[in-house]
Amino acid sequence: MVDIDRLLPVSIEQEVDIRIDGLGHRGEGIGRHEGLAVFVPGAIPGELVRARITEVKKNYARGTCLEVIEPSPERVAENCAGQELCGGCQLVHVSYREQLRLKRERVVDALARIGGMTGVTVKPVLGMDNPRGYRNKAVFHVDVRGDRVALGFYREQSHVLVDMDSCQILPEDIVKVALGVGEALERLFRPEGTTAADGTASAKGGLLKVLLAPLKEVVIRKGFGTGELMVVLVSHSPGFPEMRELAAMITGRFPEVVSVAWQSKDGNGVIRTLAGRGYIREQISDLTFEISPASFFQVNPVQAGVLCRQVLEYAALQGRETVIDAYCGTGTISLFLAERARRVLGIEVVEAAVRDARKNAALNGANNVEFSVGLAERVLPDMAKQGIKADVVVLDPPRAGCDRRVLETVINMAPPKLIYVSCDPGTLARDLERLTGQGFQVEEVQPIDMFPHTAHVETVVLISRVDK
Repeated sequence: MVDIDRLLPVSIEQEVDIRIDGLGHRGEGIGRHEGLAVFVPGAIPGELVRARITEVKKNYARGTCLEVIEPSPERVAENCAGQELCGGCQLVHVSYREQLRLKRERVVDALARIGGMTGVTVKPVLGMDNPRGYRNKAVFHVDVRGDRVALGFYREQSHVLVDMDSCQILPEDIVKVALGVGEALERLFRPEGTTAADGTASAKGGLLKVLLAPLKEVVIRKGFGTGELMVVLVSHSPGFPEMRELAAMITGRFPEVVSVAWQSKDGNGVIRTLAGRGYIREQISDLTFEISPASFFQVNPVQAGVLCRQVLEYAALQGRETVIDAYCGTGTISLFLAERARRVLGIEVVEAAVRDARKNAALNGANNVEFSVGLAERVLPDMAKQGIKADVVVLDPPRAGCDRRVLETVINMAPPKLIYVSCDPGTLARDLERLTGQGFQVEEVQPIDMFPHTAHVETVVLISRVDK
C-alpha cells in the first residue's frame, strides 16, 4: 500500500517559502508549494511569505505566517489589538481599495470557474466612504477573568474568549455599552467589600462563574438612523433573578439604551422585555423599521440602503408591476420596491420575520405589500398554480443559494426580469448557470461591500428573459 503522506511535498511543522497568488473564501492567502495548495491566513496575493505548516490534507495544506519576506504594497499597519486573535476581520491588514479589488476578482473567478460565464459585465465593488464602525449588531460571549466579568468574541474556530475593549467594525457606543454591562454584572454579583487586592480573586472568580453560568451571550443592537440601542440578555431558561435589576442598572447608566430584553437560549423562542420598550427603530432612506430582539436585519445599514437602491434601479419599476420578493426576511427590499410597484408579494419561512415585515409595512403605509409564511420552494409554486404572474422576481436566498424547485418555478413563470441578491459568489454562479441555460441572460453584476475588512462580498445581478 502506498503511504500518501510520504508522497506529499510538505509535513507538519515544516517551514516553507510560498508566493501567494490568490485569496480563499475565508480571506486567507493561497499559494503553492511543489504543486500543493497552501492556505496562509494573513498573507496577501503577490507576497512572498515564510509559513509553518500546521495541517496537511490530500489536496491542500494550511500554515501560519511566520514572516512576510516580500510584502505587498497594499499591506497596511492596523492598530487592532485583536487582529491575530479574534479572526473576525480577515482583511484588516489590506488597504481598502485592494479589498474591493480582491472581492470583485472573487466574483469574476466564481462566475467563470463555477458558472462557465466569461465576458459578463462585473462592475467595480460599491464600497463605503468610511469602512469603520459599520456593524449595528454584536454578539458578545460572557466569561470571567480573575474576579472580572469579560465580554468578547470567540477566537476563530474555538471557544476561547478574546477579551476586547475596542473593535474596528463596531461603533464606539456599542463597545461602551458592552463594557458597561460587564461592569454592572461585577457590581451585581461581587460580594461587598472585596477587591482583587484581597487576594481572593480566585474564590470570587469561581463564585462569579457559578452565578453567571446561566448567562451565555449579550447581544447589543443599534439603530444608526435614530441612535437607539438595545441590549438582549441571552440565557438558558429561566435566566437569573437579578435580570430586572441588571436591566435597570444598564438603562440608568446609558439613556440611549431604550430596550433591554431577555431571550431564552433553549430554542423555545421566549422573549421578555425587562426595561424600556420591546424594539428599537432604524431609518434607511425615508423608510422606518422596528427591530425586535429576534428580528433579522442587515448588520450594515448604510450599505443595506445602497443594496436596496441598487435592486430598485435594476427593477426600473413604472408603477404597474407585480413583484415577487422571495426570501424576503423582514421585508427591507420589499418596502423599497413597494414605493414604485403596483403590488409586492414577499415570501419568508421565518414566521417572526414575517410578523416584523407586516408591522413595518403598516408603519410605512405600504398597503400594496403582502407577505406569506413558508418555504419559497413551496409558496412560489403555489403562486404559479394560482395564475400569479410576476413582472419582476427578486431572489435573495441564504448562503446555500436557491432550492432547485425555486429555480424551476421561476423558469416556468418566465418573468421578464430577475434580480438575484447573493451573499456567496459560489452558489450564485451555480444558480446563474442553471438560469442562463433556460432562457435567461445575465445583463450586469454589481458587487457591494456589506462587510469591510472581511472576505465576504454581496452581489446584485440583473437578469433578463430572452426569447428562445
